[in-house]
Amino acid sequence: MKGYGQFCPIAKACEALGERWTLLLIRELLCGSHRYNDFKRGLPLISPTMLSQRLNILQKRGLVELKRSSDNRSNEYHLTQAGRELEPIVMGLGEWGSRWVRSQMSDDDLSVELLMWDMRRTINSSALPQGRTVLHFEFKDLSKVYRNWWLLAENGEIDLCVDDPGFDPDINFITDLKTMTQLWLGDTNLSKAESNGNLVISGTSYLMQNIPQWLAFSEFSSIKSRLA
Repeated sequence: MKGYGQFCPIAKACEALGERWTLLLIRELLCGSHRYNDFKRGLPLISPTMLSQRLNILQKRGLVELKRSSDNRSNEYHLTQAGRELEPIVMGLGEWGSRWVRSQMSDDDLSVELLMWDMRRTINSSALPQGRTVLHFEFKDLSKVYRNWWLLAENGEIDLCVDDPGFDPDINFITDLKTMTQLWLGDTNLSKAESNGNLVISGTSYLMQNIPQWLAFSEFSSIKSRLA
């Protein structure tokens, strides 16, 4: 990225962070992604070449470092102290975006891959029954390839599946991508989506009665847009 030719710390920070995908990579790291495939799931439109380039640049700038995984089988990307200090900045951007530009989103901004990856990260597994719990989401407006998604919760771990895992679902959500995204962002609620026919939920009584306890939405869902 060409520099601004200014000594201003804001200009220097923009030079370090202003390239495409950079701040979103920081977001993914802050959300707990550490491996290449995790970044691809959170950023499905980034090319492998661009992802590698951005990770290398972040390492050179001292924001990211490579560490061995806990099982010592692979390398993982982790934020350095300098990278971790970006958390309030990134969260502030999320709050500002929710308040001032969220209403400007179009259908082109919808992404079932990002939505389901985000939902996987925020499921409250401690509020689910013991043993295996299978959550099934069907997006009736999407093609066969992207129509069905499963979240498998077991032993405190949540796995996201795009192929049928072979277990009967404990709860089913039948909806469309826009409605589920609006739920995630806090632009609608479960009762409203069900009453207008955009969401149908079926499953075990425990999961049905306790949805607010285990199905968490975006950290920014409580922030209301200031624009119509």
